[in-house]
Amino acid sequence: MIVVVDNRELVTNGYKSLLGGEGVSSAGFHVNEFQDWVQTASDTDVSAVEAFLLGDFPERNAITRLVRGRTNAPLIALAETRALASTLDLFAAGIDDVVAKPVHIKEILARVGAIRRRDVTDRNRLEADEICVFNDGRDAEVAGESLVLPRRERRILEYLVANKGRRVSKQQLFSAIYGIFDENVEENVIESHISKLRKKLKMRLGYDPVSSKRYLGYGIGV
Repeated sequence: MIVVVDNRELVTNGYKSLLGGEGVSSAGFHVNEFQDWVQTASDTDVSAVEAFLLGDFPERNAITRLVRGRTNAPLIALAETRALASTLDLFAAGIDDVVAKPVHIKEILARVGAIRRRDVTDRNRLEADEICVFNDGRDAEVAGESLVLPRRERRILEYLVANKGRRVSKQQLFSAIYGIFDENVEENVIESHISKLRKKLKMRLGYDPVSSKRYLGYGIGV
């Protein structure tokens, strides 16, 4: 569902009709009604909104901050005219995109889709200095280039980066890679995986980014 907010019923009804023509469900709110809704709606109701379209009204910056406090769903401002100062203020408030009218509804939907894809990518991406890992199965990037690793070595690297700045024990790594109920694998196999991983990282970076302390475990950025 997409929510349209504007003080003019003609605007909200117009966008609801256009979105309906594209098979997208929507709801229209007057600004005051929307402010009450976003402050009192349940998390489930707020999370059901795929995007918010905000018309041109004086309270738009305040409404943007209010919405951003409840959800990371795409926020698109519909601008009657483009002015640099107001556009920069909107971005500072938390708006994802500013679109000058007139604009085709298909373009708005395409922008919503692009923002949502970007958000998914950002959430799947974790970084530690020159190392970047992805929690969606992609190969890690080290020093700006892809580094193909066996599945367990890649998982160890992902776990270390996710816990950057902290040490993790061999037992924690074992549980993350093999699961807490796997009794058919010796815990010491982790040492072999880490040794191979560290050699590959050192070859790419010129130094070993993984530090180890006896009894304390392994870490990146510690």
